[in-house]
Amino acid sequence: MADASVMRAALVGIDFGAGDFKASLEELALLARSAGADPVTTITAKRNSPDPAYFVGSGKADEIAQAALADKVEIVIFNHALSPAQQRNLERKLNVRVVDRTSLILDIFAQRAQSHEGKLQVELAQLQHLATRLIRGWTHLERQKGGIGLRGPGETQLETDRRLIGERVKMLRSRLAKLRKQHETQRRSRGRNKTFSVSLVGYTNAGKSTLFNTLTKAGVYVANQLFATLDTTSRRLYLGEEVGNVVVSDTVGFVRELPHQLVAAFRATLEETIHADLLLHVVDGSSGVRMEQIEQVNEVLREIGADHVPQILVWNKIDAAGLEPGVERDEYGKISRVFISAHSGAGLDLLRDAIVEAARSGPAPADALDIDERGLAHDADAGSVVGPVENMSAIIPVGPHH
Repeated sequence: MADASVMRAALVGIDFGAGDFKASLEELALLARSAGADPVTTITAKRNSPDPAYFVGSGKADEIAQAALADKVEIVIFNHALSPAQQRNLERKLNVRVVDRTSLILDIFAQRAQSHEGKLQVELAQLQHLATRLIRGWTHLERQKGGIGLRGPGETQLETDRRLIGERVKMLRSRLAKLRKQHETQRRSRGRNKTFSVSLVGYTNAGKSTLFNTLTKAGVYVANQLFATLDTTSRRLYLGEEVGNVVVSDTVGFVRELPHQLVAAFRATLEETIHADLLLHVVDGSSGVRMEQIEQVNEVLREIGADHVPQILVWNKIDAAGLEPGVERDEYGKISRVFISAHSGAGLDLLRDAIVEAARSGPAPADALDIDERGLAHDADAGSVVGPVENMSAIIPVGPHH
């Protein structure tokens, strides 16, 4: 029996001749399922440039309308960013709800955000996106073609909504700024204690959280879906007497065309990446578009100012790719790539050795830093509580691990 809460969706993708179109469509289907939709049909077309009115052209819009009717589609999801006017025109023509790629990703983030900070960041991104589309909420006023006392109220209501959204955005930015200061305090305490920090970054669903759990026994939620983990979680990892403790952080996964509103809103979370001593860039070694995914991640890293942080490529899922555990070095003798399987544990000893090697040339051991069972970092010398090393509410309480 079908789940009544799952919306029947039609996916629309336009091939403009750039990038891997097939992989992009497969990712859209994954995103749609992650949001709780059931893609029942996919409509594609080739164009040189988007149509100003319907993005796809009026003929293709008619075809989508017929398919939506035939397949009892409740929502049409575009694999592109639509302008407010295009979205409005399409909804009128198709008589169903239309969402673009940006709205879809925002919706998934809204569903997955668990921590207070994560929810604030998602709400800020949603409001910034909504501000450009306010007119959609007042279509009943668009039919009023003038007349005394009829034109004004709609304009007043829109201005009121814009003002309320503006005030809420200002308040959210203020709260996030305070949280950012807290993060900076925690990072300074780690810096004083010379704690070597490692951040896991990578394309969503590359296996970051599985690797994080395997390394740190953290128990973070893992699933074969996009954006299973949203909030940054940090744990201590002991790497022997020579290096001592390092702090490992699992961050939100990246995706192609990650909405700019999200990158901006999640800057506080992603700052953990900027201030890391080492980035472990986790790659799905079994993916046919892994090189494109690597470039997408590096693009976001450039955008947030983390492209200067030393990086090791962690070639994950080697069991699925038919590869053997191993290490590659660059022309300077530094480790550039480690081949592992976070699922089976193959090659993890090589990865630990790579972190130790990087830590030796980084900050000194963190003997002065103690982290208690509540996740609070203590300065052993000063005897004071520095602050939470991890967001304890970041673990998403959904079902068993896959």
